[in-house]
Amino acid sequence: MYREHPLKILKYSAKNIWLLIFPLIRGIYTYHFDKDWFYSWVKGAWFDIAVLGAIILFGFMRWVFSRIDFTREELVHRDGIFIRVNTYIPYKNVSSVTVERPVYLAPFRAVRFRCDTRAGIFKTVDLKLLVSRKTLRAIMHSMPDIDDEKKIKGIPQPTSLSVLLFSIFFSSGFSGTVYLATFFFKGGDIAYKIISRSLNILTAETEKITDNLVLKIPTAAIFIGVFFIASWFLSFIVNIFRYGRFTVECDKKCMKVGYGIIDHKEYRIKNSHINYTDLRQNIIMKLMGAVAVNISCAGYGASKNRLPVLLPVKLEKSLGTNLQVIGIYSGIKNQYRAQPAGIGSYLLNPLIAAAVIIPLHDMFVKLFPRFAELSFFVAVMLEIPAVWFIIVKFVALMTSGVTLYDDKIMIRCSSWTKFHTVVSERDKIVKLELHQNYLQAMSGRCAMCIWFEGEEHKRLKIKAMKVEEVREIEKILGHRLGEKVRA
Repeated sequence: MYREHPLKILKYSAKNIWLLIFPLIRGIYTYHFDKDWFYSWVKGAWFDIAVLGAIILFGFMRWVFSRIDFTREELVHRDGIFIRVNTYIPYKNVSSVTVERPVYLAPFRAVRFRCDTRAGIFKTVDLKLLVSRKTLRAIMHSMPDIDDEKKIKGIPQPTSLSVLLFSIFFSSGFSGTVYLATFFFKGGDIAYKIISRSLNILTAETEKITDNLVLKIPTAAIFIGVFFIASWFLSFIVNIFRYGRFTVECDKKCMKVGYGIIDHKEYRIKNSHINYTDLRQNIIMKLMGAVAVNISCAGYGASKNRLPVLLPVKLEKSLGTNLQVIGIYSGIKNQYRAQPAGIGSYLLNPLIAAAVIIPLHDMFVKLFPRFAELSFFVAVMLEIPAVWFIIVKFVALMTSGVTLYDDKIMIRCSSWTKFHTVVSERDKIVKLELHQNYLQAMSGRCAMCIWFEGEEHKRLKIKAMKVEEVREIEKILGHRLGEKVRA
C-alpha cells in the first residue's frame, strides 16, 4: 500500500479554507479604535488557532485515508473519510500516462501523475495524484512503456529549429498581433490628424487644451501596438520553454513523448488508443512543405494551454516511413477530390466579404467626409485578411479530398485558415453525413462530414464532393450515411 506525497495535505486543507471566514468575522467584531483592541483579539486567538488546526487536521485525515494499491490487473485509488470513493483502472484500459516534474516540486522529490482511459467526456482526467518518486516508480512498473530492444529506429527527432518554428507559428495571436500593432501604429497618426482638424474649429481659448488632448492619442496608439507585440513575444517565449527539450521514442505498441524546460512532462501513449493523427499546416507552412504532427489520444495534450503535438514543425518529405506504425503517412494523393466546379462552396463568403469593404468605405466617406483618411485605412486593413482568406480557401479547394487504403482513411480539409491531413483507422469513424442544399442537389455535389471517436468527437468537413463518390465511400466504410438537405 502506498500514499500520496505529504504535500497533498496542503491541497486537501485548502479545500476547507472557507472556514477562515469565522476568524475574519471575529476579528471584525472585536475591532475598535482603542489600545485594548489588540489585547481583546489575543484573548480570542485560541478560536482562530482552533479553526486553522481543524483545517489542517482535516487535510491530514484526507491524506491518511487516500491510499494507492496495486493488483495484478488494475491500479486502485481509495479516497474519502466518510464517503469512500474507490477508483479502479485496469492496466489494459490505460490510454496515456502523464508524469509532470515542475521545478518547484523538485526540492520535495514530488511529481504529478495522471492516468487517462477512453472513458469519460470533456477531457476529464480519470486519475490524478501527487506522489513521491518512490511511489511513482512502483506505479510506472505497471504502466505502458516502450521496449528498448524493439524500439523503432530512425524516428525523426525534433530539433531546436523545429521547436523555434513551432513556437513562432503556434504562439497565440501571431498574425493577429502584428496586424493589430500595425493598425494602432498607423491608425494613431491618422486619428491625430482627423481630431486635430476637427478641433481646430473651436475657439482660440480651447486650443491649448485641444493640443494637450490630441498629443496623447499617438502615444496611446503606439503603447497599444507595443502591448500586442509584447503579448505575442511573451507567448512565444512561453512556448519555447513549454516545448523545449522535445523527444520522441516509440515501438509498435507504445510511444514516449517528453518536453518542457521548467515544467517537464513525460507522456506514455498506447498506440492502439490513438484516435487519429493530424498533420496541421497554415498557408506559409504549406508553401514550405512543412507540417506539425498532432495526435488525438485521451489524456495527451489535455492540460491547459498544451497542444497534442507529436512532432513540431518538420518537412513532410523528411517524415519517412518509420512513423507509419503510429498512423503517420505522407506522399499519398487524394483518391476522391473536391470538385473545382464547387468553387462557390469555398470562395463565396470570402469573395463577398472582400467585395463589400470598399463600397462600405465609399458610403461612409459620403456621410462623414472628415473621416475619409481613417475610413480608407480601416478598409485596407480589413481587405488584407479578406484577400488572405480567399487564397487559403482556393488552396483548400485544390487540395481537399479523401483517400482509402488498407484499413486506413486519410482526409484532407481546411478549418478557417488551417489545413488538416487526418489519418485514422476506419473502425474509429463513428458517424458519416452528407450535407446538401437544393442548388448542390441539382449539380450532384455535396459536403461530406466525418466524425471520429474520442473524448470530444472530432468532425471533419470536405466540401464540393461528388454525391456518387460519397456514396461509394459509404459502401466501402460500411457506415450508414445520414443525409441533411437544407435550403
